[in-house]
Amino acid sequence: MSEEIRIVNPLDNPHWDDLILSNPASSFFHSAAWARVLVESYGYKPLYFASFSSERLCALMPVMEVNSSLTGNKGVSLPFTDYSNPIIDGAVQPQVFLNRALEHGRQRRWKYLELRAANLILPSTPPSLTYIGHTLDLNGTLDRIYSRFRGSTRRNVKKALREGVEINIGTSPDFVKEFYRLNCLTRREHGLPPQPYEFFKSIHRHVLLKDLGSVILASYRGKPIAGSVFFHFGRKALYKYGASDHTHQWLRANNLVMWEGIKAYAEKGYESICFGRTETENQGLLQFKSGWGTSEHLIRYYRYDFGRQTFVRTSSKVTGFHNKIFKKMPLLLLKKLGNVLYRHMG
Repeated sequence: MSEEIRIVNPLDNPHWDDLILSNPASSFFHSAAWARVLVESYGYKPLYFASFSSERLCALMPVMEVNSSLTGNKGVSLPFTDYSNPIIDGAVQPQVFLNRALEHGRQRRWKYLELRAANLILPSTPPSLTYIGHTLDLNGTLDRIYSRFRGSTRRNVKKALREGVEINIGTSPDFVKEFYRLNCLTRREHGLPPQPYEFFKSIHRHVLLKDLGSVILASYRGKPIAGSVFFHFGRKALYKYGASDHTHQWLRANNLVMWEGIKAYAEKGYESICFGRTETENQGLLQFKSGWGTSEHLIRYYRYDFGRQTFVRTSSKVTGFHNKIFKKMPLLLLKKLGNVLYRHMG
């Protein structure tokens, strides 16, 4: 096989998803839909390093070029993405693939190249950051899946049902709008600006309306109090975003939302649900995700600093003094801040 490595734009290929799905290592984050969301929402430039043999995709490293006057120009694989494992088969030399990306980064004067889950390419390189991933196996009956939940998780599901929490699943603009409202409340509660509404509208256009995801809302007395956004691709599902009104936390609506998502995907024959990444210090979220009978694995990020010409360690910068400031901001101001900052934060 030729090791010619090309830079391609997945949005230029109408058969891109078919190419991706032919490889079992693919995920939703490799899809054209996710690329289109990132390009449309933030203006990033797709640079997907790919190798083909007889039109078969043999290797892929998806990268978005982020040009920012605030944080510098860089390559990220991929922005706002929990993980983006390169696809590498046995006929491709991983180091050759990595060198091609680094060569392009030098030409483009990137500040750094960040790879999100590149264990196959960098097996002996210390990661810049490490997260915990959780995956739920959906094989087996619903009773069997339910039996693997932690006792407290099952009790929380039952409590939400007993209190009269109702579930609705949909893809309409109204579902997206309600989730966005809840997401804004949750982000402020965590001391973070919310993603721009245009980002979720792009998800609606390119993911939800293409039957690649759905929104699940939990309501109490007619008012949505919790919700999640799920994506799916091939036979794999992904829990991407969750939000809730903390004043109704006692109802345990988040647990019922997750259970309804699990049931929906299990009944449709999906093989797994990935619960995304979690910071190692976020014990509350780690406990929530592990309570569903999930298996844990490490998600390692790697950052190559072009100035220092080496891979470096970094910090996530999720927690700090800025959280206290954001928590006190009016929601309208926090939204405007998110509209400005997110494009630079990729």
